[in-house]
Amino acid sequence: MDLKLPHLGEGADSGTVVNLFVKQGDTIAKDQAILELENEKAVATIPATAPGTITQIFVKAGDKIKVGQRILSLGDASPVGAPQVAQPEPAARRNREKLIQTPSPEQVPDALEQELPEPGAEGKPGMAPAAAPSIRKLARELGIDLTRMRGSASGGRIVLEDLRAYIQKLQRLAAAPRAASAAGAPVPKPAPERIDFAQWGPISKKPISPLREVIARRMAESWTTTPRVTQFDEADISALMALRKKYAAAYESKGARLTLTSFALKVVADALKKHPIFNASLDEVAHEIVFKEYYHLGIAVDTDAGLIVPVIRDVDKKDLVELSRELEDLVGKARQRKVSVEEMKGGSFTISNQGGIGGGHFTPIVNKPQVAILGLGRGVMKAVVRGTQIEPRLMLPIAISYDHRVIDGAAAARFTVDLVQAFENFKEDDVKI
Repeated sequence: MDLKLPHLGEGADSGTVVNLFVKQGDTIAKDQAILELENEKAVATIPATAPGTITQIFVKAGDKIKVGQRILSLGDASPVGAPQVAQPEPAARRNREKLIQTPSPEQVPDALEQELPEPGAEGKPGMAPAAAPSIRKLARELGIDLTRMRGSASGGRIVLEDLRAYIQKLQRLAAAPRAASAAGAPVPKPAPERIDFAQWGPISKKPISPLREVIARRMAESWTTTPRVTQFDEADISALMALRKKYAAAYESKGARLTLTSFALKVVADALKKHPIFNASLDEVAHEIVFKEYYHLGIAVDTDAGLIVPVIRDVDKKDLVELSRELEDLVGKARQRKVSVEEMKGGSFTISNQGGIGGGHFTPIVNKPQVAILGLGRGVMKAVVRGTQIEPRLMLPIAISYDHRVIDGAAAARFTVDLVQAFENFKEDDVKI
């Protein structure tokens, strides 16, 4: 029998093989780890779904594989003489490849439109088609009737590629009348230019990791879809750092490390309660602004593989010791690539602290579907006028980027003022253990 890549979770359908733990000829048990798969900023162990002896391995480290793709074959898994499952005919295999390889509505071939049934051509009333729960949920949210589709997987099972191809066909059919009536054909997007950099000198190459591809895709999406504005200011954190120095040892005795980010978590949670629009999201489908009554804050963590944003939940319900301990634990897991996909979901606001690295003001990119992000730079001693005196004060650069579709400049200014005041007037009672 063949072992195939199982369902990876909601919204995940592929990954890259990081490590193989087995080789041909090995005898494995059910639930034994067979490989590590990197997907959506996390590395997960894939277990065997059946016991047996490995007769062939179809993947290697570095391969990109999809849900349902063969990983390896097992012998001694079925009685001798058991009927063999018929392999799909070459034509059927080619048809499925066409569905999988269809990249965009503009490139959907006419043959694909002939292969996909018209609405109502497939399925029987009251008969639920074979499909994973995640596919059913997605189709339900998009308003698509799965009984009108033809599945390309084994037994007619509908997979993500089938749903994508069906949507692309509908898009092309809907756009056809507009294209026919247009005065001229639209200008196609130019293909990326391949440049031979070696012609000018020595080079080296490194494949783009799945994590970097995810970061690039999400940052490009945020940049092109969100009208972003950044508000800048500075906060005097001289007193705050004095509190940190005073209580750092006590926190360490409790297994917690008191940092500026620990204070920022409390400051931001309090500010979000006063300014709920910064803790919201824009539902572009329903044309609604969703106000969240929870305060789950994402923390941007710099790792060797790229930027990861794990989430600390219910920040408003935890004291500074709990937050400091959880922050250190989560950052450590992120840098070791041990943080799970679920630990990176559900954030309502993000903090990016570059102070430990250096630099001042910067313009952080909003982490969609959130509407705002706080960027903190490195605190610097400056000469500051206080009353009639000039004093050296430790000033913290603050940058707040926000989605201007949801948040106006005046609201951002008020939010920034409250943040600055909260940093400058942090209560000692909130630090005491």
